Amino acid sequence: MPDAKQERILVIKLSALGDIILAMGAFAAIRAAHPRAHITVLTTRLYVDLIKSTGYFDAIAIDRRPKLYQVREVLALRRFLRNGNFDRIYDLQTSDRSGFYYRLFWPGKAPEWSGIARGCSHPHDNPDRDSLHTIDRLADQLHRSGIENVPPPFIAGSDIDLERFGVRSPFVLICPGGAPHRPDKRWPAERFGLLAKKIADYRLTPVLIGTDKEADVLSKIDSMCPKARNLMGRTGFLDIAGLAARSVLAIGNDTGPMHIAAAAGAPSIVLFSRDSDPKKSAPRGTTDNAVSIVRENDLRELTVNRVMDEVRHRLDLVD
Repeated sequence: MPDAKQERILVIKLSALGDIILAMGAFAAIRAAHPRAHITVLTTRLYVDLIKSTGYFDAIAIDRRPKLYQVREVLALRRFLRNGNFDRIYDLQTSDRSGFYYRLFWPGKAPEWSGIARGCSHPHDNPDRDSLHTIDRLADQLHRSGIENVPPPFIAGSDIDLERFGVRSPFVLICPGGAPHRPDKRWPAERFGLLAKKIADYRLTPVLIGTDKEADVLSKIDSMCPKARNLMGRTGFLDIAGLAARSVLAIGNDTGPMHIAAAAGAPSIVLFSRDSDPKKSAPRGTTDNAVSIVRENDLRELTVNRVMDEVRHRLDLVD
């Protein structure tokens, strides 16, 4: 339990995976700004282990994301917020949901609040906030709350035993999946398969990652490139970071695991369609020029040769 006189801080960051990764630098900056505070993060269950691994927080609270009609759950959330005796809350989610959480302090006085909730003490009222990259937006929000020097996102992955995964160096990490409800963000599986074959021709092992929900995509690539190593369903978030840190390159669609790979230090190539804007949400690596963006309005029009040209460029490969 925190000391009664110890400063109490709450950070709100609920989802999605890519946004959680892009907030890692902000997490670090908040900890640096409040080195002796007891800091709690309010997040969703899926990201507990990932956030715990950072070491930035003293406690992790689970948000069940209650609907308004779930009165008991809403009241439980209200008790958590009001009984936490927080001195300051950093709302890094800045959504309608987290704005509603600010109103749960009524009729009492809300703590200092950094975010966009109407009436909060430290509003992020930059009229251009929605046009900024997520990292720049968070840095600007924290600047208006008195916090400077937000570092790039960084994740220290698990100490990977490559033999456990049947992987040999050098290898290229390939993430061909993505959110099922956003198919336009996915490069066709057949193109990934052809790309994997070209990569294998350079004696680099293509290592495929994804969940069971992406079995059809992964099996298609696997069948097209027998030299690929398919790790479907075997890699948690920290495993992905550990693999990425050992890889020579990571390639994939605009999806959460590619944010992990970039934050773990892997040189990365990320494929974007018109369905998302890299100026606002592209992964950012730990060094300048760590991430290459290849964009085509319709990913069905993106050729394997174009992506392979970028692979050769990043790895200094010679035909």
